[in-house]
Amino acid sequence: MTDPKPPENELDYAILRQLEADRSGNQRDLARHLGVSVGKINYCLRAVIDRGWVKVNNFRRADNKLAYAYLLTPSGARAKVRLARAFLERKEREFEHLQQEISALRQEVHSDQPTE
Repeated sequence: MTDPKPPENELDYAILRQLEADRSGNQRDLARHLGVSVGKINYCLRAVIDRGWVKVNNFRRADNKLAYAYLLTPSGARAKVRLARAFLERKEREFEHLQQEISALRQEVHSDQPTE
């Protein structure tokens, strides 16, 4: 049996969660932390910004480059809670399914043992 494809909004949740924990992280750090490419992070950040879930503040750093601070908006905080609930429900279903598989495997192993 193959694993079901995770919902597209799982990365949105991970991004919102990480941005809430660390507003000053850059896209490269965010990509490394979440295990995806910088391009994917850029695309997903643009999407959550377009939805109004994240606000971007830019400022100039001493090395004359622009830096960004990502802030969750009130609608972003509500979206994070909704996404967290959906993520938790999916993980609980996966956990229950895994427990059933483990139980079936234990029964199979127990019944396949030769009797002496």
